[in-house]
Amino acid sequence: MEIALIFKIAAVGILVTILSQILKHSGREEHAFLLSLAGLILVLSWIIPYIYDLFVSVQNLFEL
Repeated sequence: MEIALIFKIAAVGILVTILSQILKHSGREEHAFLLSLAGLILVLSWIIPYIYDLFVSVQNLFEL
């Protein structure tokens, strides 16, 4: 896994947290929820190829 990916995930997490708190304090909880969901989907789209590679590696290791 690349170190740049870890930094990108951390940056998205910090940004989503700050914006969610701002939205919650202004009374827009539904927008804060949608922002959190969008951040989660973005990060998952970055991580899914690595998870797939992990499963392929485990499958090749045990030759299932």
